[in-house]
Amino acid sequence: MDLHQLFVFTKVVEHKSFSKAAEDIFLSQSTVSSHIQALERNLNVNLFDRVGREIILTPSGERLYQWALKLLLLKDQAVLDIKEGATELRGMIRIGASSVPGQFMIPKMVKKFREQYPKATFHINQSSSKIVADKVLNGSVDFGILGEKYDNEKLVFIPMLKENLVLITSKQSNIVGPVSIEDLLSYPFIMRNSDSGTNSLIEKFLKKNQISKDQMNIVAYTENGQSLIEFVLQDIGIAIISKMAAREYYDRNLLTIHDINDFHDERYFYLVYNKNKTQSMLSKLFIEGAEEWIK
Repeated sequence: MDLHQLFVFTKVVEHKSFSKAAEDIFLSQSTVSSHIQALERNLNVNLFDRVGREIILTPSGERLYQWALKLLLLKDQAVLDIKEGATELRGMIRIGASSVPGQFMIPKMVKKFREQYPKATFHINQSSSKIVADKVLNGSVDFGILGEKYDNEKLVFIPMLKENLVLITSKQSNIVGPVSIEDLLSYPFIMRNSDSGTNSLIEKFLKKNQISKDQMNIVAYTENGQSLIEFVLQDIGIAIISKMAAREYYDRNLLTIHDINDFHDERYFYLVYNKNKTQSMLSKLFIEGAEEWIK
């Protein structure tokens, strides 16, 4: 058993596929299979169950995966300690992001991080806040940046930015000035899906004002923040979104922003990671310096 075999093994686990792992690390599929077979012979255990076209980790494979992550991290730490500078660090950081962080926060953070660690590459997976949290829990991303906090003892949340929500309307809308939530019930409304942090905050506000969704004139639901804004730009409906997301379009005079009376709830965007997951050196550096990357 050597470190390269363990590295190949972790890639097969993460991709759940020999062929995709081979493509990721620029090896042939037969070479990847040989490494896994050598590990299995060396340890005298089966690491994967082959079920049709799928591969599933055995209990021994699950234990080895955790040890492999720790050993590979220790190797990275040794390399970092020996080399004169940290700029030699290279590797992939996998981030799950909800809509607003994915569009407005992560590009800035990635730029700052790569100024110090230029060999880092990133894979950004954008989805709703709830799905981001699920991906952090199941280990398919290294960490997430999202707009909602969920109770789970495995998750650690680091507050990043605080902001509030605003009403946006097209330039053709007749809505003027600050509005009450009751004023909006007769207007066609575009709503984010139920797993988004924005939707969660809106539902809390509606409940506080004893208003149900059935009282609203919802004409469309969308999972994508950019799509929601486009509905508003086309004057199909109005929407409540992050002020950060609205600001760019307001500054370009493409839409109008309105404050909502008594809607003073603020929310944080958080970086979230699974405390039981062993992070790569690069991911660890990103998490530890997260508040610096967003400044």
